[in-house]
Amino acid sequence: MHQSVPISEKYSLTILEASDYFNIGRDKLYELAKEDGCKFVIHNGRNILIKRKMFEKYLESISYI
Repeated sequence: MHQSVPISEKYSLTILEASDYFNIGRDKLYELAKEDGCKFVIHNGRNILIKRKMFEKYLESISYI
């Protein structure tokens, strides 16, 4: 049986999940994920996953997106 994990407990989020969770647009998340030196992204084939806790720390360190 497959159980659903709440977004707040997931290690990584899809772009759509991250967009909902962080209230940031999908296009902006794709833009941030493609920046050089980005440490909060995992590439799983063509899929981009956002490391939730690392992205939270990134957001805490900036004041403008």
